[in-house]
Amino acid sequence: MKTAYVHDPLFLRHDTGAGHPERSARLVSIQDMISRQDWYQSLQQLKPKAVEREWIELVHKPGYARRIQNACDSGEPWIDTPDVAVSVESYDAALNATGSLLSLVDQVMAERSDNGFAAVRPPGHHAEHNMAMGFCLFNSVAIAARYLQHHHGVERVLILDWDVHHGNGTQHTFERDPSVMYTSLHQYPHYPGTGAKSETGIGEGEGTVVNCPMSPGFGDAHYHQAFEDIVLPSARNFKPDFILLSAGFDAHYADPLGSIDLTTSSYSWMTKAMMELADHCCEGRLVSVLEGGYDLQALAESVTEHVRVLHQG
Repeated sequence: MKTAYVHDPLFLRHDTGAGHPERSARLVSIQDMISRQDWYQSLQQLKPKAVEREWIELVHKPGYARRIQNACDSGEPWIDTPDVAVSVESYDAALNATGSLLSLVDQVMAERSDNGFAAVRPPGHHAEHNMAMGFCLFNSVAIAARYLQHHHGVERVLILDWDVHHGNGTQHTFERDPSVMYTSLHQYPHYPGTGAKSETGIGEGEGTVVNCPMSPGFGDAHYHQAFEDIVLPSARNFKPDFILLSAGFDAHYADPLGSIDLTTSSYSWMTKAMMELADHCCEGRLVSVLEGGYDLQALAESVTEHVRVLHQG
């Protein structure tokens, strides 16, 4: 497999302050472990690229990006909610985090790569149309889905989100849209409070929101069952033309921000299952972006397994 990979010190300069769980050490730990793998040098290394404003405004309200830029430029400590800590360079990091995902999409659509992973921050799936929340500024995966449709002419996009926290922003972006399926496995009840099984889409989008709420203490066996009974059958029926993964790794048993008990190996088989689905539905087209994951060792091990499977099949 030809796997494209984005990592850059630029993303370390998004400074969230002392004690914040979404910190630069997350990427340091990932890069330290993944760069020691014997297959690392065969990854297709891409440099980050800032997203253009027109693509942001396919998902976010006009003026939202400018509001974030102004907050960062003026030295504000946070934006919209205190958990979304920002610094002078956070806006630039967020532009490049989203732009990097779009570059991976371009790479796969041009058949220069089979798949890709963006080791970037800040994360994105909690960001709403006009509100930053949950450590997130721009909803990168939602922007990538719209970019696929508007720039590449892709009709149907599947977004699978396995972060321990429900991606409220992504669901709300697409819940009325039958051309994008949003599927989420997440702890429930838990932050941000959305993601009940009964949330299945609105109007024409009914049935293209698929929530698989997981109770605290659930582990590998429960996720296996959800994949076999819900995730894969609904995805096959939807027949996506491209698959995007909101890849959070905070459902790991060691993570301090969740109470789900997945093992590191779970990220191997979930990745493999999604690659097989992509092969079946959309000529293998799949791109993944980092969301959560806050225990440094568990995060590094899980991401390394995820990228290994993407690369080696």
